[in-house]
Amino acid sequence: MLKPCRECETHVSTQAATCPRCGAPRPTQLSFRGWGYEWKSRQQIAGWPLIHIAFGRNADGRLRVARGIIAIGQFAVGLFTLAQFGVGLVFGVGQFSFGLIAVGQIAGGLAFGLGQLASGYVAIGQMVLAGYGLGQFGLGLHLWTVNQTDPAALAVFRPWLPW
Repeated sequence: MLKPCRECETHVSTQAATCPRCGAPRPTQLSFRGWGYEWKSRQQIAGWPLIHIAFGRNADGRLRVARGIIAIGQFAVGLFTLAQFGVGLVFGVGQFSFGLIAVGQIAGGLAFGLGQLASGYVAIGQMVLAGYGLGQFGLGLHLWTVNQTDPAALAVFRPWLPW
């Protein structure tokens, strides 16, 4: 079914995500407030909300990014993040996570990283880039991998293991 775009009056499908002529998001809707969810706590620390949860796109079609002390969303930046793509200055958990301590499929930690691909001063994962690394494969100063067993790496990781 075709309807006129609310911005330029071009007839477009009611299923269209954007108008092919003017680029308006959801062009056949009378108004568009975006999709997804966004919530911020009233409490703030240094101008950042204590908690910010966001996912989806806003009325301009831009990605919603959670920014707060605790940031939760598809994309997030904060001291502590839980996100698909996140930068947690102290701690981050997500598919792609970066921070002082990072846990994720791809975890870029400065101090500690845990993930399929992990980096950090100490890193655990399938592939590691670390000062002290435990993984299937790795690059680093002291590694415990399939092909390499450094005594310094053994001393760091052995106490963590149940066997």
